[in-house]
Amino acid sequence: MLNKQIRLARDISGFPRESDFYLVEEGLPELMDGQALCRAKYLSLDPYMRSQIAGKHLQGAVAVDDVMRGETISEVVASKEPALPVGSLVRCMGDWQTYSIQQAQSVQPVPAGVPAHFALNVLGMPGLTAYAALIWLARIQPGELVVIPGAAGAIGSIAGQLAKKRGCTVIGIAGCNMKCDLAVSQLGYDACINRRQENVASRLSELAPNGVDVYFDLVGGDMLHTISQQLALHARIVLCGLSSELHLPHRSPGPPSALWIKARATVMGLVVYDFETRRQEFIEQCLPAIRAGDFYLPVDLSYGLEQAPAAFCRMLAGNTIGKTLIKV
Repeated sequence: MLNKQIRLARDISGFPRESDFYLVEEGLPELMDGQALCRAKYLSLDPYMRSQIAGKHLQGAVAVDDVMRGETISEVVASKEPALPVGSLVRCMGDWQTYSIQQAQSVQPVPAGVPAHFALNVLGMPGLTAYAALIWLARIQPGELVVIPGAAGAIGSIAGQLAKKRGCTVIGIAGCNMKCDLAVSQLGYDACINRRQENVASRLSELAPNGVDVYFDLVGGDMLHTISQQLALHARIVLCGLSSELHLPHRSPGPPSALWIKARATVMGLVVYDFETRRQEFIEQCLPAIRAGDFYLPVDLSYGLEQAPAAFCRMLAGNTIGKTLIKV
């Protein structure tokens, strides 16, 4: 069998293009004892992959000619590991390729009773990130005002619904009217600010006259400064993403600390891998509501591994809604 792979063609400066990646086919190595051959069904595309290309991610770098890394839902198609029988569905780092070789300790089972790709979405990294940020770190309370940029993205679309279900007033920020409309009509946001057409600071002062209690920062850059100027007393900020800075050669210096001191704010950094040991706890808390259909889960779905570079570029340009997936 031949294994299709998408590899990095060159070092990237600025926004990536489809031509920055290339497709190869190569043979598969012989399966060893304790290993299973897994065929990808779904591939997750995420902003952190841009940081890997730039060599700035905690999980390491992707160099030129390396296979692009990423989580997959894969089916075991051959096995020399009793714990991974043929036909099993697993979540694993299968990367941007058709087949991967896995061991039992490197995979996780896919929850039953929901579509398999939910393990890459609401029950995967985006869901765990949103839950850890709002429930475990910020400890949101009913009546608080929560602001979430990237409101219609993979994490923001889940975070907004979580906050609303906890009785919060939730204000989103997005890059176009379509995303703002979806945030309010489908995701439960009380309001959503179009950052490209509205003055975020002025609009936020109208929507949050008493200040922001919780800011879940998924974008970094100037937006963090803007929100930090309108914090309520004892506000909490969870720093998680840097989507506005992924294509820049240098990181933003951030807002003056005086803004946080004035608000007596608590500022926390979130790395989702720190919560991996609590993933099952998170799944058990959320699975009943997900099975009941209580979450609206937009997905940008493309078909075929060859579409991964184009979908990745669209996502980083802000031209996707919800979770970006490839049906391999």
